[in-house]
Amino acid sequence: MTAPTEAAGAPELDVARDMARRAVPLAGVLVMASAIGWGVEGAVSSGFAVVLVVLNFLAAAGLIAWGARRSLKVLMAAVLVGYVARLGALTLALLVVKDAGWVARLPLFGTLLVTHVGLLLWEVRHVSMSLAFPGLAPRAPKEASRS
Repeated sequence: MTAPTEAAGAPELDVARDMARRAVPLAGVLVMASAIGWGVEGAVSSGFAVVLVVLNFLAAAGLIAWGARRSLKVLMAAVLVGYVARLGALTLALLVVKDAGWVARLPLFGTLLVTHVGLLLWEVRHVSMSLAFPGLAPRAPKEASRS
């Protein structure tokens, strides 16, 4: 018997890819706002933060998809260990760059917060809460243009 994620694809990866796609316009706004407020350092810091957030979401989805294909125990371990590891990786990345000349701390940390929360809230509108369509909600067909 195959696991549901093997038969139907990995919905968590679909959701994470959709979040990464939605991060592009959000990143543009945040990078531009940071550039206006803090110059080049603010823009680069904000862009770095968006990349960290997207990688974090993709890593989380990858771990969930990997664990779900194995067993419930492996899934739970992957989620727990993955959360701690991803949190540690984010902390390490920030500690490594915090004193770099190109870092403006307020846009870096502000973008991390706004992007994590903003993408999660934005994606809630597009996720199906049904077992019939796990992952992204199916799009409604567009009406044919009337003559």
